[in-house]
Amino acid sequence: MAQIRAHEFTRFFASGKHYRLHLVYGPDQGLVAERAVMLAERSGADLTDPFLVVRLDFDDLRGNAGRLSDEVNSIGLFGGQRLVWLRNVGNDRALCDVVGDIARDTDGETSVLIEAGELKRGAALRKRVEDSPGGLAIPCYPDDRRDLQALIDEELAHEELRITPAARERLSGVLGGDRLASRGELQKLALYCRGTGQVTEENVVASVGDAASPSIDDAVDAVLVGDLKALDHALQRIVASKTAIYTAVLACMRSVQTLEALRAKIDETGASPQSVMAQAGRGIHFRRKPAMEGALASWSGDALSRALEHCQNSVLAMRRYPRLEDDIARQALLAIAQRATRRVP
Repeated sequence: MAQIRAHEFTRFFASGKHYRLHLVYGPDQGLVAERAVMLAERSGADLTDPFLVVRLDFDDLRGNAGRLSDEVNSIGLFGGQRLVWLRNVGNDRALCDVVGDIARDTDGETSVLIEAGELKRGAALRKRVEDSPGGLAIPCYPDDRRDLQALIDEELAHEELRITPAARERLSGVLGGDRLASRGELQKLALYCRGTGQVTEENVVASVGDAASPSIDDAVDAVLVGDLKALDHALQRIVASKTAIYTAVLACMRSVQTLEALRAKIDETGASPQSVMAQAGRGIHFRRKPAMEGALASWSGDALSRALEHCQNSVLAMRRYPRLEDDIARQALLAIAQRATRRVP
């Protein structure tokens, strides 16, 4: 079966091994996009030549999955390595069949790169690629703490910057969930601190933790405890600060991931939410702990998993329909908050 684990991508990429078809999928759409670009650049196709690189969106193939096969089997007018790059793919049955046929053909000259959202084990598209000799499935999940620290060090090293422990802790609390968003914030921070030699906690607050940060935390806490009035007020302040509402969805996703891990410890050990928060919640800011503790007591593990999936699907929808980004973000936060109202006494 042609698949790798999420943490094995760096080693795979460094090996130089190539498959005809790469499926890059997962909830971290920023990481999906980043890895897709890396694979595209290594494909040998001139990414600036529209005759050699065909870019398609899933909507371009609705009702006409065979077009993908036609594009893959076309011959370049002037020769050269060709790449068909398909984004925002779902589990369309007809498209899955076409992808499977392409992945089984190891002799084809055209490379195929597919970006998709979260695909559960056994999903048709993922299975077609994993079961084919010419395809490789590459999962992309949100950075864990180790990955996040490596990303921080990587970006700050470009400007020869060190970082204080307090700054690192503050920075770790506001990054994650989306690799491109995290990298963008780090690049902004590195530029802000260029020439100083060191990043302090004050620098993080000034560059990353802007005026909207408390409002984002307030919005997330309101979602988790089901306080619709507080959520509306927090969103108004986020809009007033000219901050994109999608950042609140990313922050909500990070908090739900944290809660899911803590909830698992409760279910495994039978410990109380208070004791689990005391032991494992050190990375949570003190002003947020009451809301997080309340959410931990009221949300089940299954409910948190569904909330996380809702966030992930919303992030994918925002990337697919950028003009509707604010509306999608609002609806996602409101929907999860409404679920919470049915759980909080």
